[in-house]
Amino acid sequence: MYITARGQTDYDCRLSSTVTPPRAPQRPHRLEKHGDVRIDDYYWLRERNDPEVRAYLDAENAYVQEVMAGTANFEDRLFEEIKGRIKQTDMSVPYRDGGYRYFVRYEDGKEYEIHCRRPIDGPGDCGGSGGSARNADAAGAGAQGAAPDREQVILDVNEVAAGHEFCDVGSRPVSPSGQLLAYAVDTVGRRQYAIRVRDLATGEDLPDVIPDVTANLAWAADSRTLFYARHDPTTLRPYQVFRHRIGADTHDDRLVYEEADPTFSLGVWRSRSKRYILIGSFQTLTTEVRYVDAADPEAPLKTFLPRERGHEYGIDHYRGRFYIRTNSGARNFRLMETGDDRPQRDAWRELIPHRDDVLIEGFELFRDGLVVAERHAGLTRIRVRPWRGGGEHHIAFDEPAYDVAIDVNREPDTTTLRFRYSSLTTPSSVYDYDMTTRARTLLKREEVLGGFDPLRYETQRLFATASDGVRIPISLVRRRGAPAEAGGAPLLLYGYGSYGISMEPTFRSSRLSLLDRGFTFAIAHVRGGEELGRWWYDDGKLRKKKNTFTDFIACAEHLVAEGCTAPERLFAMGGSAGGLLMGAVVNMRPDLFHGVVAQVPFVDVLTTMLDESIPLTTGEYDEWGNPNDAGDYAYIRSYSPYDNMAPVTWPHLLVMTGLHDSQVQYWEPAKWVARRRVMQPEDGTRLLLKTNMDAGHGGASGRYRHYRELALQYAFLLDLAGVADGV
Repeated sequence: MYITARGQTDYDCRLSSTVTPPRAPQRPHRLEKHGDVRIDDYYWLRERNDPEVRAYLDAENAYVQEVMAGTANFEDRLFEEIKGRIKQTDMSVPYRDGGYRYFVRYEDGKEYEIHCRRPIDGPGDCGGSGGSARNADAAGAGAQGAAPDREQVILDVNEVAAGHEFCDVGSRPVSPSGQLLAYAVDTVGRRQYAIRVRDLATGEDLPDVIPDVTANLAWAADSRTLFYARHDPTTLRPYQVFRHRIGADTHDDRLVYEEADPTFSLGVWRSRSKRYILIGSFQTLTTEVRYVDAADPEAPLKTFLPRERGHEYGIDHYRGRFYIRTNSGARNFRLMETGDDRPQRDAWRELIPHRDDVLIEGFELFRDGLVVAERHAGLTRIRVRPWRGGGEHHIAFDEPAYDVAIDVNREPDTTTLRFRYSSLTTPSSVYDYDMTTRARTLLKREEVLGGFDPLRYETQRLFATASDGVRIPISLVRRRGAPAEAGGAPLLLYGYGSYGISMEPTFRSSRLSLLDRGFTFAIAHVRGGEELGRWWYDDGKLRKKKNTFTDFIACAEHLVAEGCTAPERLFAMGGSAGGLLMGAVVNMRPDLFHGVVAQVPFVDVLTTMLDESIPLTTGEYDEWGNPNDAGDYAYIRSYSPYDNMAPVTWPHLLVMTGLHDSQVQYWEPAKWVARRRVMQPEDGTRLLLKTNMDAGHGGASGRYRHYRELALQYAFLLDLAGVADGV
């Protein structure tokens, strides 16, 4: 080591003259649980503000720059290429809410969006949700460039972000009166927001500022009372809901509810009917919802249904009734209803029964019917169910792999449903659908510049067989008619597989930079997600977590066996819990992949889950297990990537993290790389750690900045595949 001029410790890497990687000092730290002793040489990297820690992360960043210097120009071209496909000046499809239509604009050269609205029926009104198919056509035209008459800018995020390297506006509800905007801003990347309130008549912010809270907030009916959620300052667990009166001192805000159980988190929102403020307590396996009349925000809370271990439910309210999505006696959930004065379970009436092969994911309530988001055979679908008479149906789609989702539908008094559709070859598309006539109107499709033609690409749905005989879906896209290559094409396999989150086969224009250079892109829909129903999730968590890893390996082996690729041309990518997946598979099958990109990887599972002071830990015992239990400890110990490394040749590895990440602390990937460095054979294998010093879990903020990080990842992959053209 040597000391820099500023007195900070640096490492064995004077990178201006050599490409020797940084080596963090080994300072053994003893960890013991259940009689098992682990020695963590890099535990000291947890001190975020220690100058030595910062110096080490800076040295790793400098090492990345030095190693990737040969592709720096190519990386710049990739960034410009990705950015060049995006329409610089653009506008979203307006949606109706009260007396206005709301939309978002983007201006050339600006990083952040501009939130706007227009009065209903004013000049330049664009129609849209809530209108007829004819009005929807007008919405499409307006979305492509309506006249700016009477447009009101309610929040220019570029102005909010001025002077900050990072900026996230988490939520921005407008008051029922339409006169006030509440918005939550994080300028660090650690999910710690400040709530501000803007007078939309003057465009000026009021003195009300509520610091260090979550972005979760909801207006009461009086447009003067604001409910918001506050998190624990250490664990960042949302555990309190407060009530703020506009104009009052924020120190006088009243505590409405506090969640004492550290395994639960809180959320607050308004019902569809706008009659109630709902406060939910959520845990992996259990839910409890309270409510208060939005017109009487100081009234005592009522509990809809007391929590029961293992009972998950969600509610909404409309037409004088509560509607309940529940897993009571229904692994894949069923849909119930009851009068708003009879929340007791024995008063519930079943609307949609449980089905073994269909997962109910959500629902939307309208005047004339119910719309349900479902998942069947690994794909999403939308079901329309009128309140009266026949006509129940699904909206049909033709592609073998796609994603469809209910979009913004703020007004229930309409026959029009707005939904969003995408596939691996079809850019994000917004439709209005007449639920009576079944007419479908395309309002806007993401415009991809540069001569994009979806017919140049083809998508497939494949299935791999896991070791226990379970069939694992794979969604795949590639350039149509690409010449066959000996040993198969370079292929990037993406995976996640946790929290019941399904990986949708959606379009990304940035991905064309890989496809047009001969890459195939595939998604392994491994267990731990919910692609095939709730059992798919249950089969990939707790003491079945290893199914997630072996499923991914089975998908990779299947793609090799089918001649789609070969191990020397096979790459893998995953982020967060998907980064845990990357860490596990390179330990289990390092020979199967040529290169891996691990984004904000959750790789030190055992140490993190033993530390209740770390954000998310206590709320995730039912996801990963509680290592205070000896059995759970042993199982997590057997796969935790940081604890299961061996001195064998790994794939080339690029690791991405953010210094302010509150979901996967930066020190997990930093320690992982540091430990790997001392095991790395001197064989030229790349091991790179890139830390964004100004961001959190989601990486860089802004419309374009995050593409800089993506360009680095693509340059890394394309260079390893030997197709970094013009380097």
